[in-house]
Amino acid sequence: MPAQKPAARPGTIKIVCGLGNPDAEYARTRHNAGFATIDAVAARRGVRYWKSEAGAQVAQITITDKDGEKREVLLAKPMSYMNTSGGPLSKLARAHHVRPEEILVVHDEVDLPAGEVKLKLGGGLNAHNGLRSIADKLGSRDFARVQFGIGRPPGRMQVADYVLRELKGSFLEDFELTVERAADLVERSL
Repeated sequence: MPAQKPAARPGTIKIVCGLGNPDAEYARTRHNAGFATIDAVAARRGVRYWKSEAGAQVAQITITDKDGEKREVLLAKPMSYMNTSGGPLSKLARAHHVRPEEILVVHDEVDLPAGEVKLKLGGGLNAHNGLRSIADKLGSRDFARVQFGIGRPPGRMQVADYVLRELKGSFLEDFELTVERAADLVERSL
């Protein structure tokens, strides 16, 4: 069996896509970890203008590589719901001539403890419907991911109820700290 090459290398990412749901009622939920992270990166980079393209809100940032070379990276938030994120992202990728291995997706991850963030290069989808939609529409799993740990729901709570419940108090504070760590990891991955 041939060795697998990594899905992405630092310096090759051209689109960073955060997953979430577009309605205001979802803004402070675990499921919008991707949107919150993209917003944090955009704020750090001084983004003032978002435009609508291919069913997503997009903004362009300029990255300076280690060699001093500048390049553009597209930040994207699909305005479809989480489970259909693949449509807008695949349209953006085609329009900008971006291959799956040049995409970094930021998403909530129940199989990672709350507060942890992790870079994953390609591989399985962990039963995440947003990732499944992306893999289906791109025709590939070879995109990088920043997994935003939200942990498992307590007791017998359903996963859907857990990820869509509004965060308040210390839960919101912890979430916001994790957003900053996830944004750090995104920036290091560029």
